[in-house]
Amino acid sequence: MPILGLKSAGPSNPSHFSLEPLIRPNILALQPYRCARDDYSVGVLLDANENAMGPSLPSLAKKSSDDESATVTTQTLSLLSDEEIASLNRYPSPTHDELKRAIAKFRGVPNEEWVFLGVGSDEVIDMLYRVLCVPGKDRVMTCPPTYGMYKVTANVNDVGVLEVPLITEGGAYQLDEEAMNSAFEANPDLKILFICSPGNPTGTLIPLDAIKRVLENPLFKGVVVVDEAYIDFAPEEHSAASLVNEYANVCVTQTLSKSFGLAAIRLGYLLAPPPLIQILTNTKAPYNVSLPTASIALSALSIEGLAAMSLSVATLNQNRKALIESLSKVKSVGRVLGGNHANFVLCEILDEDGKPSNKKAVEVYKTMAESRGVVVRFRGSERGCEGCLRITVGTEEECQEAVKQIAALLE
Repeated sequence: MPILGLKSAGPSNPSHFSLEPLIRPNILALQPYRCARDDYSVGVLLDANENAMGPSLPSLAKKSSDDESATVTTQTLSLLSDEEIASLNRYPSPTHDELKRAIAKFRGVPNEEWVFLGVGSDEVIDMLYRVLCVPGKDRVMTCPPTYGMYKVTANVNDVGVLEVPLITEGGAYQLDEEAMNSAFEANPDLKILFICSPGNPTGTLIPLDAIKRVLENPLFKGVVVVDEAYIDFAPEEHSAASLVNEYANVCVTQTLSKSFGLAAIRLGYLLAPPPLIQILTNTKAPYNVSLPTASIALSALSIEGLAAMSLSVATLNQNRKALIESLSKVKSVGRVLGGNHANFVLCEILDEDGKPSNKKAVEVYKTMAESRGVVVRFRGSERGCEGCLRITVGTEEECQEAVKQIAALLE
């Protein structure tokens, strides 16, 4: 039988896919918690046991300008309207439909029914495990090297992980479709496939044609999750968000932490057909996204905010190019691997014999962090990343300092 209460069914392709059998039976039967703000949000509100005396905030005008906590609070509150500040004692909207509509418009899905909001992409990923995977029974597929939270969240939810590595030769970092087909055939009950594009730590896009082949593959009957945390740093027209309108078995996670520079507000979201969005909405905590987070996010998605994001991305992409050029001139820095489609680069650190060396990379990583004041990330333990450091693209000055310190330790 169809999932009850849907306003829109979404796409019908591919024909071999059906969402309902994938949902945990207890989740499918769940009666969602109905919070106070689901019913009424105006009037004399005496229904949610809130504090009617208002928010307990210090008088900011009396705080000295050199009080760091006051400065942070003032800056944060300055981003909110007087009405929003006055309503901080009230629970926020459980749905934030205006924000969802802005995201839907920006990313090209029909409306707010195609958007789910989370406390960062990590909550979105966790929610997908919780609604789709039966603990102690189900399994998902990942393609390492990839984002480590897929496996951590699987472990938290007692879900098995089948790893089908990317093709890593030459820093390609692409799906091994032949191996995946064999895995699908041998494991027909896989619930989720995670594809990170651009990858972390690979910084490499997975072509949309490759993702389409997986979506249309009748051997895989689960949900494909495309994690696009870094998509705005990649060339245009490469987002899998366009596939959400065509395929019922794909969803896309994105975040405001990277291109928008809003990691501290913790807002991630999922783009997916309405049936999956409704299941997630039924299951989530009632007020998972705060009013300050939603307000700041909505501002970031304004015309002015999007223009600022585009300028920031253009600057960082230019800095990425300069960083790669500078690293190429440093003795004992090897190849810069991957497609360089994110706000970081992955480079090899070589030993005296000119071979990628985890020992040397760890030495450089620790010395830089502990005595040189520059912190990068060691990624040599990841498959296909022997001897690699992952360097976030910073300001022009920060990139120059990173290269300077790496060169000093290797030359």
